[in-house]
Amino acid sequence: MKRQLLNYETLLKIAGAISHSKDPEEVVLLTVESMKTALDVKGCALFLVNRRTDELDLAASFGLSKDYIDKGPVSASRSITQSLDEGPVAIYDVTDDPRIQYPEEAQKEGIASILSVPVVAGGHTIGALRVYTAEPWEFTLDDVNFVQAMASMAAMALEMARLYKGLKESIEVLKQFRDPKAMKLKRRTPFEGVPVSVAGETLRK
Repeated sequence: MKRQLLNYETLLKIAGAISHSKDPEEVVLLTVESMKTALDVKGCALFLVNRRTDELDLAASFGLSKDYIDKGPVSASRSITQSLDEGPVAIYDVTDDPRIQYPEEAQKEGIASILSVPVVAGGHTIGALRVYTAEPWEFTLDDVNFVQAMASMAAMALEMARLYKGLKESIEVLKQFRDPKAMKLKRRTPFEGVPVSVAGETLRK
């Protein structure tokens, strides 16, 4: 990991790219790719919590092999659980830490250390952003703060993208209702909607 890249300039560049995206899938892809490149680490992944299965579903990853990605379901209650409940967690040695769910697969992948931070939106933890290094790394407070800031921006961008997508879909539905071709042409009479008694009085006049 390149410490010199942990600066506001890098943060602003990545934030700018993410904030301009209106697609949730593009947001997560931009997040992991930007993190991997900016920090010069082995890989990065963003997981979203699946409340139904109590698993962490992989939303996007960059720098990790297909074999490692397909290693098996990632349990929200077994895989670095503290990062979801308590905050950022740094794993110095993946081969000797009980919080790692797949230590052998991590070692085979060439992963030495992991930093996992929660992705929080609207006061609720919706996932985890994880950084993987090829060499043992003692993560500093600056490292943690930088990754946490990226996780927060990704969460906000995801929420905005989802809202935008929902709004766009709602607008499309409204357009369909308002489309003249979808509506029956109907000419209203002068007395349409007026009670019969009132219309009759008007005619007599």
